[in-house]
Amino acid sequence: MSLHNIEETYDAVVIGAGHAGCEAALALARLGFETILFTVSVESIALMPCNPNIGGSSKGHLVRELDALGGEMGKNIDRTFIQSKMLNISKGPAVHSLRAQADKQDYTRRMRNVIESQDHLTVRQQEVAEIITETDGEHQVITGVKSVSGAVYHAKAVVLCSGVYLKARCIYGDVSQYTGPNGLMAANNLSASLLSHGVKLVRFKTGTPARIDARSIDFSKMAEQKGDERIVPFSFSTNPEDVQIDQVSCWLTYTNEETHRVIRENIDRSPLYGGVIHATGPRYCPSIEDKVMKFPDKDRHQVFIEPEGRYTREMYIDGMSSSMPEDVQFAMYRSVPGLENAKIVRNAYAIEYDCLAPKQLKSSLEFKEISGFFSAGQVNGSSGYEEAAAQGLVAGINAANYMRGKDPLVILRSEGYIGVLIDDLVTKENHEPYRMMTSRAEYRLLLRQDNADIRLRRYGYEAGLISGEEMQKLLTMEREIADEIARVKTVSVGPTAEVQALLESKGSTPLVSGAALVELIRRPELSYDDLALIDPGRPALSARVREQVNIEIKYEGYIARQERQVAQFAKTEKKRIPADIDYDDVKSLRLEARQKLMDFRPETLGQASRISGVTPADVNVLYVYLKQHHM
Repeated sequence: MSLHNIEETYDAVVIGAGHAGCEAALALARLGFETILFTVSVESIALMPCNPNIGGSSKGHLVRELDALGGEMGKNIDRTFIQSKMLNISKGPAVHSLRAQADKQDYTRRMRNVIESQDHLTVRQQEVAEIITETDGEHQVITGVKSVSGAVYHAKAVVLCSGVYLKARCIYGDVSQYTGPNGLMAANNLSASLLSHGVKLVRFKTGTPARIDARSIDFSKMAEQKGDERIVPFSFSTNPEDVQIDQVSCWLTYTNEETHRVIRENIDRSPLYGGVIHATGPRYCPSIEDKVMKFPDKDRHQVFIEPEGRYTREMYIDGMSSSMPEDVQFAMYRSVPGLENAKIVRNAYAIEYDCLAPKQLKSSLEFKEISGFFSAGQVNGSSGYEEAAAQGLVAGINAANYMRGKDPLVILRSEGYIGVLIDDLVTKENHEPYRMMTSRAEYRLLLRQDNADIRLRRYGYEAGLISGEEMQKLLTMEREIADEIARVKTVSVGPTAEVQALLESKGSTPLVSGAALVELIRRPELSYDDLALIDPGRPALSARVREQVNIEIKYEGYIARQERQVAQFAKTEKKRIPADIDYDDVKSLRLEARQKLMDFRPETLGQASRISGVTPADVNVLYVYLKQHHM
């Protein structure tokens, strides 16, 4: 090592230590690769600069899937949450989603400890200024990175997880500061290097609400929101008994006409409406000024008051993110019932940042034009901690597979929400921060959060992140589920007094003649557990097994139909398109389809079918061409 130029060699470099970077770095290190994780500040490791929660509708599915593959987020929130709720329980199991309120400081502290305790993983507080590549023919290959100090770090693979830090600018009113979230340093140098290597960037925006001192809030004017009595953990490896803790409360209040008047009368001072902010914000997580201006018919909007942790008085004002000037913020927040005397600890602000333009990544999250260079998280144009972490884990696994010369892990849309997320990011021209929703998944009855381990554990095991012991537990559980479903199909009960009394107590129609237990379980008002009293021969089974037996029986017909759809889907999904195909040779393609296909360079026929501007007729033409040319 020279006295003038620091030069080190690692197997892999991870740029950024947010939720994507943590998962990518842990995956690589746990697979035995010497990895260095760069962060602009060690205080920002697994930082939660916005909402203090993990999970929620569809996002809970992502965390469960992440855990099934061997990620850390589910374990971390199980040990640091302060309130937990299962959402949508009045609906079917496909949309049940776990959501946990985090102690933000504790969440960050524990993840940092996990990172710093991990073998093969080095943490470095330093800004990465450049990526370094070599040219292999006409193709670039990543060889390392250079820091702002000029130090060079050689590597076989690099994972970009810069989040919202690239040329970040925080804005409220006339105040505009080139910093990352929470006043942390922005990463101002890397964008130029990415552009010089042919990477295309766009500008996106997100925002966060004010934090208010709890002592200045009148909770008596709000509705208390408590957690579930029986808490369900995120991680499949967490003992449910270990998460039955005393929980804190959240609170619900609403904006009103006075709130909306303050916003409307000052909308010309909004950076968002005054032209100061040019970046595109998230449609599904709008600022309060956006809600008021775009939905003038609504006379109120929900506002959730959420604690930031057990050892702070800061409260997060969920539903009122804003970039309005400071004086407007005070007037706006103080118009809300319970916040009349609110003292703002931290102003609300919007944040602009550089992120990747669409079409530059493969399904493995590797850049199409730079071998060994992967990207994950908000820099890919997504939003949310959960979306970031899921991408980070997949990018980390695929960076490892790249170095091992193995095929990449690609989760299909029919296999997981992670597959839907990544497929959407690489095949759609997203013009705003992407947010996962259950409606984006075509096969959501199959992709339930309760069966994420059954769907994806094998991939984690094959990657090397799930132990043989964990895999054996899954196989045992699957066998128990299958055996019990087979058993209840063969056990019948008659119209005895005991059976009729049970049915009556559950509001179910009495039996006229004998019936198999499986027929009773299919009744909407009955469940597998309800029949325990009239099923003396049933084996002692875990809650997980009983839940799966109940769901598989109740939704058997719907599940079978979706499985048939998946089988049809697989025919196009597995049909690969050669990377060097010349679309000009596919004569019957429409001009728009040809241009889109040349632009996106889809990897499979299924992927091609989801590109905007490519019709089913175009896909059929392409299929015939591939078949004729034995491709």
